[in-house]
Amino acid sequence: MGHVLIRGAELIVTMDDDRRELAGADLRLRDGCVAEIGCGLAPEGAEIVLAEGCLVTPGLVNTHHHLSQCLTRAVPGAQDALLFGWLRTLYPIWSRFGPEEFRVSALVGLSELALSGCSMSSDHQYLYPNGARLDDTIAAAREVGLRFHATRGAMSIGESKGGLPPDGLVEAEPAILEDCIRVIDAFHDPDPGAMIRVGIAPCSPFTVSPELMRDAALLARDKGVRLHTHLAENDEDIAYSLERFGCRPGQYAEDLGWTGDDVWHAHCVKLDAQEISLFAQSGTGVAHCPCSNCRLGSGIAPVRAMRDAGVRVGLGVDGSASNDGGSLIGEARQAMLLQRVAQGADAMSAREALEIATRGGADVLGRPDCGRLAPGKRADLAIWDMTGIEAAGLWDRAAILLAGPSRVRDLFVEGRQVVRDGRIVTHDLGAAVTAQTRIARRLAGL
Repeated sequence: MGHVLIRGAELIVTMDDDRRELAGADLRLRDGCVAEIGCGLAPEGAEIVLAEGCLVTPGLVNTHHHLSQCLTRAVPGAQDALLFGWLRTLYPIWSRFGPEEFRVSALVGLSELALSGCSMSSDHQYLYPNGARLDDTIAAAREVGLRFHATRGAMSIGESKGGLPPDGLVEAEPAILEDCIRVIDAFHDPDPGAMIRVGIAPCSPFTVSPELMRDAALLARDKGVRLHTHLAENDEDIAYSLERFGCRPGQYAEDLGWTGDDVWHAHCVKLDAQEISLFAQSGTGVAHCPCSNCRLGSGIAPVRAMRDAGVRVGLGVDGSASNDGGSLIGEARQAMLLQRVAQGADAMSAREALEIATRGGADVLGRPDCGRLAPGKRADLAIWDMTGIEAAGLWDRAAILLAGPSRVRDLFVEGRQVVRDGRIVTHDLGAAVTAQTRIARRLAGL
């Protein structure tokens, strides 16, 4: 593996344990790790990457996505719907997907994330129509070169049994558990520095049975993998839980073994004070998806209260059918602004939001080896050119979420360059975008 020296950065925001910010410093990458940080480091035969006028941060971390939804952005019938109506509009479209749709959409979605500074992403794939498998998106992640946490999602309760999805999109629960075992055995890497990990992720309390939730938790702990699902996303979600299970979502999760430091839940917009305390005490993580929550009118998640209580919080762009984009740096800015809207201009600083987007997300995914720049941590970093118009007049170079570029100049993952001079270098992105456009037009009947 190459030896790289990032030289002369205007500022390195390390997000290490001391939250150091180093001006005019260098950063050495070797064997997939950060080897050294300091001023005036010797070349030692390294490939030199000049970073004058640039901000260097850890790579951003995306803790919740549905990559296949990149094929269904701004679908007319779903543009102005709340969550349940939005899903009912899109399920029939998604039922026409197959392996190629999942692979191409993941190529585009992961590339979009990379260009926004993201070096590690999870994905929640809970639909497997027409022969699609989790393998399809894992193959795309390997091609793009991002660190990837694939989760084997599932739906087992269709409309005929009181669920939300069409019966044709659900699976038998024994088959779901069998395939979870298959993909874990085939792809999950538990070692530090892993590029691929696998989790178990039944879609939501309104699409699977309590028995599958409980069995999934038992299987995940037997296999040593993490658990993920949607929880407390909006008022409809809360009403469904109270009517169907006789309790709030947090209690339902606790009863079925879905709290703990190996669990993270998406959204959690409607958690109350008791549920926030439960999550803090149990070490349960949250994937905060502010743009999607705005787009679907779900509300503003109580992130300030979660953070103050000690809940681990990361960011997620969510699916591009409920966000219509996949910019993680944009998601971090939105998270900061929404907390200020809800609680005042001092509710969240630009630095805190950037921390949530980096080490916060890494901790939610159980990756203390990522999300910070320090010797021995993984060599995942973003280089932001601060000489352009977006940062002109910016006094505080670390405040990139207030004023700065929305696209990286360079992105390194495991010490390998994925973005160079603002362009993906690991695969032919133009060909993937062309394929995605063709598929989307076919699905739309154009």
